[in-house]
Amino acid sequence: MQQTSNSAAKFAFFYMLSLVALIFMALTSGMIIFQIINKNIPDILNLYQGRFSPSQLKFAISALVISTPIFYVCMWRIFKNLTSGALEKDSGIRKWLTYFILLVSSVVMLGWLIATINSFLDGEFTTKFILKAITAIFIAAAIFTFYFYDIRRENVKKNDRVIQVYFYASLVLVIAVFVASLFIVESPTQTRNRKYDNFILDNFSNIDSAIASYYQEFKKLPEGLNELEAEYSYLGEDTIKDPASKIMFDYRVVDKNTYELCATFKASNKDENIEEYNYYKDKWTHEAGYQCLEQKVHVEDGLKVLGPVPVR
Repeated sequence: MQQTSNSAAKFAFFYMLSLVALIFMALTSGMIIFQIINKNIPDILNLYQGRFSPSQLKFAISALVISTPIFYVCMWRIFKNLTSGALEKDSGIRKWLTYFILLVSSVVMLGWLIATINSFLDGEFTTKFILKAITAIFIAAAIFTFYFYDIRRENVKKNDRVIQVYFYASLVLVIAVFVASLFIVESPTQTRNRKYDNFILDNFSNIDSAIASYYQEFKKLPEGLNELEAEYSYLGEDTIKDPASKIMFDYRVVDKNTYELCATFKASNKDENIEEYNYYKDKWTHEAGYQCLEQKVHVEDGLKVLGPVPVR
């Protein structure tokens, strides 16, 4: 009895773990395909649902890498025990948890289909909707038919060809999705360089706000960043320095209301067209390397107005 109880707990563990891994694997496979579609079929309206999202793609790749081996190892152990007779065909554990997996996976996929249709009704481009709907339906159908066939088959003590086709074909498809994702995801080095540049631009933006306040108060530009730091306590020492070299940013007064801030950037944001990355593009456009970005400050009725941003 103790051995049976231990076996039941073991099989319950494998089924539940496979369920969690299956949900992650299925959802993230779909997310990757959705991002591939978003990347290659841009929408001129740039709707939120239809935008290419690098952060979602990276999360999906990470989750897929972890969940896929867990799912296939768990299923291999389950089928091995079924074939050997250690797990009986009519076992309550097998029946209840298989139907539970069918229920949970069906609910998740139904939610996914609802979200896809909602995106279409919200104006997402028709071709994108069709491709995403096909993706969601295919994944949902593959999961449901696999578990439905498995729970209804009579002879579980021999290697079933249908189960093997499902097992290996799905593995090949998941690997293909993962490989395809590598062609559109940016490298860790590119991500780090972009974050480094945006950190500099965060500092530039804080300095720019302080300069506007200084100009409004004293009717002139500060002579140097040290003067600006001394005047405004919220402008910390790290804000006026390059995050890598710890050397103060170069600052030059061009004329009575025009100035330049200079720094060395890792990459260009001139051609950046990803919504998550380009929030500084219009104001602080830059190339890679040492760049001086010019800004013009006007104060009209207490409001700051920024002029165009040429790249030098």
